[in-house]
Amino acid sequence: MRILLVEDDRLLGDGIRAGLQQAGFAVDWAQDGRAAELALAGEAYDAVVLDLGLPRLSGMEVLARARAARNAVPVLILTARDTVPDRIAGLDAGADDYLVKPFDLGELQARLRALIRRGQRQAEPLLRHGALQLDPAARRLSWEGRPVELSAREFAVLHALLANAGRVLSKAQLEEKLYGWGEEIESNAIEVFVHHLRRKLAPELIRTVRGVGYMIRKETA
Repeated sequence: MRILLVEDDRLLGDGIRAGLQQAGFAVDWAQDGRAAELALAGEAYDAVVLDLGLPRLSGMEVLARARAARNAVPVLILTARDTVPDRIAGLDAGADDYLVKPFDLGELQARLRALIRRGQRQAEPLLRHGALQLDPAARRLSWEGRPVELSAREFAVLHALLANAGRVLSKAQLEEKLYGWGEEIESNAIEVFVHHLRRKLAPELIRTVRGVGYMIRKETA
């Protein structure tokens, strides 16, 4: 899950980024409104965490321009502005959620997971596929009723493929889900993660579509 964090406070932004990364999110961090606007125009995100009091371009302007450009990415406003009129203005401008500083990092993570589920039209928090059950919030995976230990990156690859069951995801698309700006990506990283998942679960679970990418077949009723 790739998140755009828009926050000009360096200390707070660094803490939020670290906390989200620890929870399995890939995070790009923009520190002013103009950088955020450019990021939204050039990248696909699962959700945005948006401060309002930003230099160069306010958070409300960033949000308004994104919606005017028909960008439907889920947006969570994270701000110290805590009056009811402020909340109404933010939600009416196109935000999907509103969280006031100071906040609990666990609540921010939970709200982001909920926004992403709604964006993917996923009704329940667990992802199931045959004998496999994945819990993104608890970062737990079971296969045929047995717990399976995965690395953070392996978990992120499996989560992305399950959330898009029936669709082929290219190597580049998977890398976008796993890595934020400035993170080093080894050339064969995705291939290694897929190999490990097949070994730990079932060789036939993840299908390679040659020249395109990887997929998990969508279950039929």
